[in-house]
Amino acid sequence: MEKVLSDKLGGENDFESLMEESLKAPRPGDVLVGRVMLITRDNVIIDINYKCEGQVPLTEFLDANGNVSVKEGDEVDVYFEGTETENGTVMLSHAKAEKFKIWRELDRAFQTETPVEGVVLGKVKGGLKVDIGVPAFLPGSHVDIRPARNLDRYVGQRGRFQILKFNRARGNVVVSRRSVLERERASLKEQTLKVLEEGVILEGTVKNITDYGAFIDLGGIDGLLHITDMSWGRLSHPSEVLKVGEKVKVVVLKYDPQRERVSLGMKQIKPDPWTKVAETYPPGTRVQGKVVSVTDYGAFVELEKGVEGLIHVSEMSWSKRAVHPSKVVNEGDSVEVQVLGVDEANRRISLGLKQTEPNPWVALAEKHPVGTRVKGKVKSITDFGAFIEIEPGIDGLVHISDLSWTKKIRHPSELVKKGDEVEAVVLGIDAENERVSLGVKQLTADPWNTISERYPLNTRVHGKVSSVADFGVFVEIEEGIEGLIHISQLSSERVDKPSSLFKVGDEVDALVVQLDPKERRIGLSVKALKAHEEREEMQEYLRREHEKARFSMEDILNEELRLDREDGERRASRGGRGGDR
Repeated sequence: MEKVLSDKLGGENDFESLMEESLKAPRPGDVLVGRVMLITRDNVIIDINYKCEGQVPLTEFLDANGNVSVKEGDEVDVYFEGTETENGTVMLSHAKAEKFKIWRELDRAFQTETPVEGVVLGKVKGGLKVDIGVPAFLPGSHVDIRPARNLDRYVGQRGRFQILKFNRARGNVVVSRRSVLERERASLKEQTLKVLEEGVILEGTVKNITDYGAFIDLGGIDGLLHITDMSWGRLSHPSEVLKVGEKVKVVVLKYDPQRERVSLGMKQIKPDPWTKVAETYPPGTRVQGKVVSVTDYGAFVELEKGVEGLIHVSEMSWSKRAVHPSKVVNEGDSVEVQVLGVDEANRRISLGLKQTEPNPWVALAEKHPVGTRVKGKVKSITDFGAFIEIEPGIDGLVHISDLSWTKKIRHPSELVKKGDEVEAVVLGIDAENERVSLGVKQLTADPWNTISERYPLNTRVHGKVSSVADFGVFVEIEEGIEGLIHISQLSSERVDKPSSLFKVGDEVDALVVQLDPKERRIGLSVKALKAHEEREEMQEYLRREHEKARFSMEDILNEELRLDREDGERRASRGGRGGDR
């Protein structure tokens, strides 16, 4: 048999040559490298070093714009179909060769755990569809290192993926983006840890933003940038200065290797503006600023980036009226303020708004000097007095002790009501502390100044009992003026309880026995009055007796004179008659 075959093929050498060619001959499914020989209207003729040329449909070499992507002489990969056409060529496929090559590369990547490039095409049930040369499935749990809630944002993104499962026969490929990220992150972390220490400045990527700060990816390890370390100025939210994905420079403030916790700062890279605040803003300086916050107790004004001062509500207006700061300034307003004080240690600046306007309290002392009479409405009443508006926004206080010379007042509302128009006398002005003292009783003379003239010692007075105490009885002798009858002066007899003799409203006569205008005290005595009355009665009795005695002697003398006169007349009458005779 072999001999016959050998003879037929021309001997032993021809047989070996035939066998070698048979081994080299392509088989259906092989991927070959061919050279483009001719480009026709419908096909591309390719030399694959075979007994006959092969042809590939021209459509497999057209790009997106419809242009032929090869030229004669180019080497291309083709898939050997094995079917011969009528004109003596074999059918080849460039598209299948590319697919075959892709599957081969994917298989190699799967075996060597090498990541592959791909593009996310869209969402599918349970994850995403990815084009890595062939369709692949990306499970939702493998999209990112952290669970991804919104898969839509990954559609269209190009990335690197790790092949988890590979089955060419079924065309089934499962990939993971998370695995690649974790591997990259571990590598970056190793590099980052080599340079990570307090004080070093690094570039990172904003990974996540919260209300209290932002997490910065330093390269395999995250650090927290707190909102207070983002800017020397005021921030309401980190999103005002940062956005996710942004590259930022940060300085490591604190690093805990055991817990792998990193605290970062951004403002610390720039100079602290407070280092020159005392020099830039000495007390008394007037500056322009912007209102950045309004609270119940005042308003914060930004003087420069990172430097703020507080206008306390008491420094907003010369008026003493309780007005909310929002009624004076609004957030965003540009205002002129005066620096009142700087506390560099506690990073505080006290500002004044009213100091940029004329001080009405200085003019008040010139307009209303002490002793001037003023009129105004009662704005408010307290337990200790009443406030009267004497100028717009300026109130003066009438202390309860300055309402009346004589009346005992438990509360100012007994004499004045809110809204009443009241006349008063200016007693004092303290412009520095913004206080005005007023008096109502000073409108009239103090009745105690002339008390000794109206009620000298031993004067008999009449009054009504205003109160009864254990030690005596108070008697009102005129409106607002009382005298005390001590228990020892109530009667010449022993008295144990004043209430046993008097009650409120009883009318009493007494004698002034003590007088102290300075201490506003009058001492009265019923006992002394009784003794005084008894002395007066005795004196009257003696006077009457004296009068009686004086009148009796005169009567005797007059009678004797009368008798003597009558006797003389008789004698004279007798003598005349005798002479007639």
